[in-house]
Parts: sequence; structure tokens; C-alpha cells
Amino acid sequence: MAISHSMFTHDVVIVGGGHNALVAAAYLAQAGISVVVLERLEHVGGAAVSERPWNDVDAKLSRYSYLVSLLPQQIIDDLHLDITLERRRFSSYTPDPDDPTKGILVDNEDATATAASFLRVTGDDSEAERFEEFYARVAPIAAAVFPSVTEPLLRESEVRERLQNDVLWQDLVERPLGEMLNRDLKSDIARGIALTDGLIGTFASADDKSLRQNLCFLYHVIGGGTGDWDVPVGGMGVVSGALESAARAAGAEIRTSVNVTAIDPDGSVHAGDEAWRARLVLSGVGPAVLDRLMGTSDADIAMPEGAQLKVNMLLSRLPRLRDEQVSAEAAFAGTFHVNETMKQLERAFAAAKSGSIPNPLPLEIYCHSLSDPTILGPQLRESGVQTLTLFGLHVPHRLVAGEDPDTVRAALLKSAMDSLDSVLAEPIADCLYLTPDGTPCVEARTTADLEVSLGMLGGDIFHGSLSWPWASDDEPLNTPARRWGVATSHDAVLICGSGARRGGAVSGIGGHNAAMAALEILRG
Repeated sequence: MAISHSMFTHDVVIVGGGHNALVAAAYLAQAGISVVVLERLEHVGGAAVSERPWNDVDAKLSRYSYLVSLLPQQIIDDLHLDITLERRRFSSYTPDPDDPTKGILVDNEDATATAASFLRVTGDDSEAERFEEFYARVAPIAAAVFPSVTEPLLRESEVRERLQNDVLWQDLVERPLGEMLNRDLKSDIARGIALTDGLIGTFASADDKSLRQNLCFLYHVIGGGTGDWDVPVGGMGVVSGALESAARAAGAEIRTSVNVTAIDPDGSVHAGDEAWRARLVLSGVGPAVLDRLMGTSDADIAMPEGAQLKVNMLLSRLPRLRDEQVSAEAAFAGTFHVNETMKQLERAFAAAKSGSIPNPLPLEIYCHSLSDPTILGPQLRESGVQTLTLFGLHVPHRLVAGEDPDTVRAALLKSAMDSLDSVLAEPIADCLYLTPDGTPCVEARTTADLEVSLGMLGGDIFHGSLSWPWASDDEPLNTPARRWGVATSHDAVLICGSGARRGGAVSGIGGHNAAMAALEILRG
């Protein structure tokens, strides 16, 4: 029996209210589609939010996601988003772990100074040129791929034809990333700087045959067609706030504090005593969470695994460096790499794989308030207070799963602080800002914390394994959902979150593509 449209409560129900879900809702509502977003938390935005972690402290931090690279200008323009993304002058600073009195500062506006810092650390007057040539050599993949991420999936052969570079294709798509790094760069420290682009939230070695590291690296270098990672002025909450405003203005219904408990293949969504029936369901939650909601047993679900530690700090002042030739303001304005030479990263991977917390723990650190002081209240700004975001690599969920949350959180925080202290001229603890009651302003967020607070199984920030942003040549693309990379095994259920074919990071791409597929389906 055909189902009458009058039997539906909405055309589309979106489960989960992360930034991708808001993108999908805005596009659909703009097209005149009736859509409701159901979010478990009291607010929308998912991991793309700004929050005040410490009571009575006027600092609004990007608590989880903190930089933007993959958000296409097309989405910003289509949804009329009032956001500003600031480009960072300094790309990175990397102290030499063997001698932290010197380090490599990559200054996007001063190639001579960058070359001098490479020479000072590596003793090789050609390594800076090799490093620049390495990224110039991989840049064409961005021009070939990024314009297609808001279009139906290209075939692998089409992307390869666009690239017109078989050697680069083999290096990025067919062989482990470590091979290219070892061939093109000569110093352990330069190789490590590049390798970190393949390891954010990804547990893999440089030579992993799964190519997980290659996938992560690819997404790092294609963003915006340039690979630059930009600062959201006002914090990440401004991005999700603009998306929420766009969705509401277009007529989308957004409901928070709604805990969805089941989804039926026919488009029915249940939350306690409430139920919705839609022509399509868009899932903004991870594929594994969706499987649970659709009744699949955990034994039959491929559980994702995140691999990172996030530490947020508020400092009364920036710490002094052991490197007296680089200012703290320059070092922390870009990505500050700590204990991330290639050999250190490989040893850290091996330690974590064997069940131990890496020592030293590889870290990536960034000071948002140097680029954008608006996230701090006037009094904090005037007194020189700064934020610090620390991202620990090679901390797979297996190290924290089943452990006492407080104990493992404290152990990881100590490892992170010890690692950072190894390149500073003073303990970072001495620089922490204190709340009015004397509590240091520092918090650690493990994969277990992400699982509890955001519903990300395994604390996986990508909602599962990343995939190549194209289709294989023999892959069926015979439905709108398949063409846009948002299909599930159920015709009435689409993926709109980071688990979509081209999902991951703060991009809105999954939301855009699910909306485009949904419009094709609904319009017949």
C-alpha cells in the first residue's frame, strides 16, 4: 500500500545536531522542505562549540574542534554565514627535542628566516628548500580534489586524470606515506613535522599498509584548495551558531534535549513517548551509533577508535621558551610541535600499540587568543591572559577504555604536561591562570570523555575510518545517496555527519551532500 504524505510528520528528520546536521537542515529548509533536527544535548553544534570550562572565568574556548580547513566557501556563501576565518602567519614551530634551545619556525611571510631556522636545527642548508618543495609537490592534489567535494562523487580514474601526475598519485594513494617522507626529506625533525598531518585523530605508523595515515594526510592538505588551517574568529561556537541561525531563519525546526532511542528503516524515529515519521531520515551521529539505533547488536558493529587527547588551558602569560631566538608569541601562534620527530612518532605508536602511554607524548599546541583575543573577556585581555589548546597524538581509545576515568585522565594530563615542559624554560603549571577559588584552569578530554559527552563511540572524531573522497571505477553510483556518498543499507536513511564519504573535520561537506541527495530523492 502506498503511503500518503499526510502520514508523515516531516519530509526529513535529522538525528543529531552537530554542525553537519545544521548545514543539511539549512539547505533543506531553504528549498522548502519540512525538516526537524533532534539533538540529545541542551545545545546544538556537537564538537564545533565554544564553552566556558571554568566557573567565573570569562573565557569562551573552542572546547573540542578548534581550527577550520575543509569548510568550502560555497557553503558559507549559499547559507549566508556571518563568520570570519583568520589565516595564521606562522605555520609551525618545532623545538629540537635533543636540544630545545633551538627550533624550526616556519614563517609564511619570511622564507629567509624559515630557511635559517631549518639550518640552525638540521645543519643542512637545503632542508628548508626540500620541505617547501615537498608541500609544493603535493599541492596539486588539492586542486584536483577539493572542488569536487560538494559535487557528486568522481570516479577514481576521473580524479587521476585531473591530477595528471602518476608519481604523486602512487605516493599518496597507493604507497604508505612514510616512503615519500623518507625519500623527499632528509632530517628526522622535518619528516616528523610533515607526518603529523597524517596522524591527527588517527592511530597509524608512517608505513601502515592500511594507508590510514595517507587518508588523514590527504584531508589535511586539500582543505580550501590550499591546505591552510584557519582560525574561526570568536571561536568555533560562532561557526555552529551561524549555521543554527541559518537553519532557523530558513524554517527548520530544531529541538534539543531529545534523546533518540530508535530509528526504523521506514523513516520512523523514536524518543521516549514521542515519535516522528519522515520520508527520509538523515543521521548526523556516527555510523556505529546509527547501527545501534537501528537495532544492530554491538557484536555485529565495527566499533570506531579515536586516538587523541585534548587539553584546554588558560594561562596568566605565555611560558618562556628554552629557544631564546624565537618569541613565545611566534612559537604558539602556529602549530607548536613537541616531541614529534618521525622516530619519536613511530616509537610513540609502538608504545601505545603495546598498551602503554607514550613517553614522551607527542603534542600539537596552539594559542587561539594570539590570533583572536575576542574569546577572552576585556579584563583577561588587558591582563595578558592567553588560551592554550593541546592535542596529544597516539592516545588510542584502548588505553582508556574500561579504566577509571579520573585516574587515566590524570595520567594522560601528567604525560602531556611533562612532554611540554621538556621544551620550556619553566614548568607550564607555573603559568596556569587560577579561578577565583584557586583552581588551575586546565582540563583534559580523553576519548572516553568524548564518548560520554558527545556520543562519539570510541571517542573517534571522524565517526569511523576516513575514506578516499572519490568512488572506485566499478562502484555502483545508481542512486542519489550513492552518488553523493551518503548512502546506508536503507533507502530512507542517509548519512549527513562526519561518517559520510567525504566527512571528517569541521567542513559541513557531509551535511551539504546529504541535503543534495535528499533533494534529488524527494523531488523524484
